[in-house]
Amino acid sequence: MVSEVCDQELDARGLRCPLPLLRAKQALNGLASGQRLSVLTTDPASLRDFAAYCRQAGHELQESAEPVPGEYRLVLRKA
Repeated sequence: MVSEVCDQELDARGLRCPLPLLRAKQALNGLASGQRLSVLTTDPASLRDFAAYCRQAGHELQESAEPVPGEYRLVLRKA
């Protein structure tokens, strides 16, 4: 689990696919290379979607956890 503070937090809880990923892409556009984005989501498809997106876009998925049942935290490091 990654413990460092992220540069930006995105609360996408309650949003369904593809909105969490689209909002994360917008947030990443505003970050500099190497900065980190933390995303909270309740959509279980986000785990698969974010992993695939990071592989394709070259970003690093540093954390993918379920700290609370039904709530997912993803940490991305911008390429």
